Amino acid sequence: MTREKIGFVGVGLMGHGMASNIVGKGWPLTILGHRKREPIEDLKKRGAAEAKNARELAEACDIVFLCVTGSPEVEAIVNGPDGLAGAGKPLLVVDCSTSDPSSTMRLAAELAPRGITLIDAPLSRTPKDAAEGNLDVMVGGEEKAVARARPVIDCFAGRVVHTGPTGSGHAMKLLNNFVAMGYAAVYSEALALAGKAGLTPKVFDAVIRDGRMDCAFYRTFFKYVLERDRDAHKFALRNALKDMNYLAAFAQATDVANPLQAATRNSFATAVGLGRGDDYVPMLSDIIAELNGVKPAGG
Repeated sequence: MTREKIGFVGVGLMGHGMASNIVGKGWPLTILGHRKREPIEDLKKRGAAEAKNARELAEACDIVFLCVTGSPEVEAIVNGPDGLAGAGKPLLVVDCSTSDPSSTMRLAAELAPRGITLIDAPLSRTPKDAAEGNLDVMVGGEEKAVARARPVIDCFAGRVVHTGPTGSGHAMKLLNNFVAMGYAAVYSEALALAGKAGLTPKVFDAVIRDGRMDCAFYRTFFKYVLERDRDAHKFALRNALKDMNYLAAFAQATDVANPLQAATRNSFATAVGLGRGDDYVPMLSDIIAELNGVKPAGG
């Protein structure tokens, strides 16, 4: 059986592990990188080809995966100069970015008459899980298109949930991130209050860990708090804010009151406004501590 040719745009922290699994499991792969050459050269050594631009990538492929920052980048890759749509051929595009659902649905409707099917497949978990082929994936799209993409998605996914029509995956991803970033904001504020009360992070952890409020995200967050492992959760604060901005826009467009999400967003807006946007999410705990005159765990 001849396998379809796969394209991949965005071989960064998450994308490199995903693409490694795709090519490692025997799929013909063509990649398009951005700035850093190291992941590109690594994938080429594994058997991937490299395209000069998105149009050239589309010409060489049947299914193209996107794993970039968000909707502006997705729209530029698809419709920009030398974009995917410029190839003028039928194509299945799978957007694994965390994008704005309204942009996703609009773009899908624009592309359909041109023979291009767009589905969304955003991700949960970490770059480590991407490398291990154990990501959670939320897929939005028509069943036939999802079934076509599923064998490739299974290369890097441990769990796949079909959320509904195109756009629903991105909506669910934003909700998932709201819950996670809400926890991050709560943990950070609780640790600052703990510091004021003379309670150390170790004491705080001794109570929460293995109790009802323990969870995988808590353990990742506290791997940084307790062990100062910068790479425990490599998700930048500026990207967290971007996602919260997308969800805030969705809430406004649908007339949903969202005071808790607004408070969560403001925690990350504060961090980014202080010039800490390139720090990772667990480092929010240090920022909130410093703003309240509390010594951070590693300080």
